[in-house]
Amino acid sequence: MQNIELSTKDLSVFYGEKQAVKHISLDFAAKQVTALIGPSGCGKSTFLRSLNRMNDLIEGSRITGEIWIGDENINDPKTDVVLLRQRIGMVWQRPNPFHKSIYENIAFGPRYHGIRDRKKLDQIVEESLIKAALWEETKDRLNQSALSLSGGQQQSLCIARSIAVSPSIILMDEPSSALDPVSSAKIEELIAELKQEFCIIIVTHNMQQAARVSDRTAFFLMGELVEYDDTNMIFTNPSDQRTDDYISGRFG
Repeated sequence: MQNIELSTKDLSVFYGEKQAVKHISLDFAAKQVTALIGPSGCGKSTFLRSLNRMNDLIEGSRITGEIWIGDENINDPKTDVVLLRQRIGMVWQRPNPFHKSIYENIAFGPRYHGIRDRKKLDQIVEESLIKAALWEETKDRLNQSALSLSGGQQQSLCIARSIAVSPSIILMDEPSSALDPVSSAKIEELIAELKQEFCIIIVTHNMQQAARVSDRTAFFLMGELVEYDDTNMIFTNPSDQRTDDYISGRFG
């Protein structure tokens, strides 16, 4: 029996009158990568953002249904969203390091959550950069601006920043789509390493990437979940013709 890290029950997301996500129930296992695929506008990024309440920031958005971590429904209005986003990290499509030093990018989150001891912060910075496979490249330049890093390094830094606050889940919204092929491959290698410790949910429009990095794949279409299965099954023997049509490039 797999250890389920996160579950959604009958989750719907509305923007005003428009229903962008329709009654999605999904389980996400610990130490696995789940890819969310589907054509543009199918609701996959909206669904992803709902998992750590980022849609709360969009005026007119409304969510119904439940999102469970353990025995807590994080869709409850009483949920502390700051603590929630500590537990569920987010990596965006384009690298977005703070206009601070490499060190301060990583130390910012732990310091915000109350860690002041310099030795402890040093340890967190080093461990986070090691996990993000960025330590060797940055250990002698920690006080330099994060903006001095290459695009791929900046995205790795953003991943390090998200894991510095010890989340259990990392959400990634097309994390390598703005990167060159070499940097993209490094991010994929990093995802493979990180899944040994974290539950990772990734939105990607790249079918090859989904096939390479994920254990499970969910196919979204027009706000609905069409199919959810082991990645190998989705790509070799999907049960729904619409999934087969999308993967084979007949639409989308």
